[in-house]
Amino acid sequence: MADEQPGYSDDKIAVLKRLKRVEGQVRGLTRMVEEDTYCIDVLTQVSATTRALEAVALKLLDEHLAHCVVNAARAGGPEADIKVKEASDAIARLVRS
Repeated sequence: MADEQPGYSDDKIAVLKRLKRVEGQVRGLTRMVEEDTYCIDVLTQVSATTRALEAVALKLLDEHLAHCVVNAARAGGPEADIKVKEASDAIARLVRS
């Protein structure tokens, strides 16, 4: 199954656009610190950047579940168990972050 396209392939452009936006937010944070911006204003932007990155993560997780996990479950066998475990581990990492 490693040769398959990732679940987000159909939305790759949208995912890349979101990541570029996050990249711009991080550059903005750097600029804010360089310019000695008030702490709370920087923290507000850190929070917004974190939410934007979490939105990307949730989109990728949704696509993984809808494509990779569903396809593996349909095929059955040990690959299905592996994909479910990967998804569970990814969810656990997101919840902890």
